Amino acid sequence: MPERWEPAAFKARVDAVLSEFVAREADEFVAIDPELAPVAQQLEVAVADGKRLRAAFCYWGWRAARQPDSDALVRSAAAMELVHAAAVVHDDLIDDSPLRHGRPTAHRALRGAVRRRPRAVTSARSLAMLVGDLLMAMAGQMFATSGLPAAYLARARPLWSVLARELIAGECLEILRTGSDPDTAESLQVIRYKTAKYTVEQPLLIGGALAGAGERLREGYSAYGLPLGEAFQLRDDLLGLFGDPEHTGKANADDVRGRRPTTLLAETWRMAGEDDRERLRELLGRRHPGEDGGLTAVREVMRRLRAPERIEAMISARVEEALAALHELDVPAHAAEALTALAHSATLRLS
Repeated sequence: MPERWEPAAFKARVDAVLSEFVAREADEFVAIDPELAPVAQQLEVAVADGKRLRAAFCYWGWRAARQPDSDALVRSAAAMELVHAAAVVHDDLIDDSPLRHGRPTAHRALRGAVRRRPRAVTSARSLAMLVGDLLMAMAGQMFATSGLPAAYLARARPLWSVLARELIAGECLEILRTGSDPDTAESLQVIRYKTAKYTVEQPLLIGGALAGAGERLREGYSAYGLPLGEAFQLRDDLLGLFGDPEHTGKANADDVRGRRPTTLLAETWRMAGEDDRERLRELLGRRHPGEDGGLTAVREVMRRLRAPERIEAMISARVEEALAALHELDVPAHAAEALTALAHSATLRLS
């Protein structure tokens, strides 16, 4: 791969690795019994789309430590995308989201496989949970068999436990706080652990560990990765309610219907008076907020209180913090250029 960062070329490499690996695993799964075919299909659907940001950050965690391009490293980095696929399947299941990338989510798609069974909806949800579990197991297998030397893999292996612990902690905190009065500090803690760390910081640290990065470089990765990961999720919060479903591939009503503790909602709540809070309680309590103008009304309250502008300011501040930390790092110019480009592509997007 040339020194100049070419996102499309990198994505094509990761897509090819994922497609081959998951197709092979799906075939072996179906070989157990043909009845498993619908479940195996969801394994392949889960990795069919994506920006491959997590793989890119892992890759540049390696390259910024002055290691050369490597097909084995790309396979290791691609394992980050299987972690993401597993998290997405579980997250959609927890939130009962109907769409992802414009297609039915796993637990909705799998209803067809059990439609004639008793408690079909519950059975489909159980199948989706197992799809997510299998994707996470496959991530570990892909990483371990990537082709990198065993000593390199051993340096990074402890970080996988940290990644899983923090990701699950963030998801648990979101569930525990859903439905309570929104709080900005608590919302930021949720997004830090649920998304920010496994999207940017941990992939960078894993790439760095594989490369044998020193303590100062690893600290710099965290200083860059944490605020950037938060900015990434704050952008997701905005897109979740104000984005175009044609671009996001998701339903706008998900966050409101689920009364998720997003920072966007927390900032709205913080600036709202009692009348606005009472109005929000009524709107957020609806089972189908998209009907009867409920979603539009929530947006109107948020706009009037200038909550979207505050989230935009929080995104900008975090991107600036991340880039300032990057500029302090002693990394090759091509790595700094790539990490700068990734910071912008992760936060200036429509989906």
